[in-house]
Amino acid sequence: MRPSIDQASLMAWFAEHQRNLPWRNTSDPWAILLSEILLQQTQVSRGIVFWQRLYSRYPTVEEMASSTEEEVLHLWQGAGYYSRARRLFQLSKRVCENSENGGFEGVLPTDSKTLQTLPGIGPYTAAAVASIAHGEAVACVDGNIRRVMARQTADENPSPNLVQDWADRSLWKADAGNWNQALMELGATLCMPKRPNCAQCPIQSSCLGMAEPIRYPAPKVRSKKRVDLMCILRLDTNGLPELVQRGSTGILEGMWGPEMGESLDVAALSYLGEVHHVLSHRDMHIRVWKGTVETGVDPKSVPLSSLDMKILRLGGVFDA
Repeated sequence: MRPSIDQASLMAWFAEHQRNLPWRNTSDPWAILLSEILLQQTQVSRGIVFWQRLYSRYPTVEEMASSTEEEVLHLWQGAGYYSRARRLFQLSKRVCENSENGGFEGVLPTDSKTLQTLPGIGPYTAAAVASIAHGEAVACVDGNIRRVMARQTADENPSPNLVQDWADRSLWKADAGNWNQALMELGATLCMPKRPNCAQCPIQSSCLGMAEPIRYPAPKVRSKKRVDLMCILRLDTNGLPELVQRGSTGILEGMWGPEMGESLDVAALSYLGEVHHVLSHRDMHIRVWKGTVETGVDPKSVPLSSLDMKILRLGGVFDA
């Protein structure tokens, strides 16, 4: 029989060694939800900066709902994966709808099942918010917990169902919020992908993969699609670029930037160079040409993606 996790040791370790993250100093569900959405695909060090920026501007869900999508995108600028910002804004609008229209009268749902009915909220985020903010006895699973589970059980490729089953069976129901955070903290700070610190692990006694931790879980093979695009960076006499708002679809939906497409008329324009930009599933190569425009736009006044900022810097718009 597999040894069970020493729950008390893990909780004691977490109480002593947890990082001092600002959202851990509040029980506000909105603050916790903001942190969980930001940390989905943003490193903690950068996540803190953007969390403080967003929470300062939108201390309540009502504040965000009364704003605009463009302002939310502007504040999100630099955090990447902008669909998160758009869905967060949609979430705020939905929460602040009256109940007759399917809303929640400005109050975030308290249980994980109802939270999953909101835009952008999946099982992980719902479980994290419900357990941390409201104490619901529900286990959450993220990449850190999957890695801890794989090493604890010596499973090179655990299925999502197996990971969830392990998390459910391991859950300390009396304090699910701190338990979930303790497992995630363990994965983030000790049970790391490449350099696990097994000697300091509070649950090493139950770890079946401790002899070869790097083996578990096996690395995921991620294929990236190459995307080749053309871009025309037009500048006015003051060095301000022509910026257009992107349409309602695509990875740069709602953001602003220079004209970009698969095929553009660049006759008589000067070639600036190529910008390389890597996303989770896309390897983007943007060839950039330079042109002129009568009146440009202050790049600080509109939300720009990291890709567009690279293009502007290539063209000498250093303040972008």
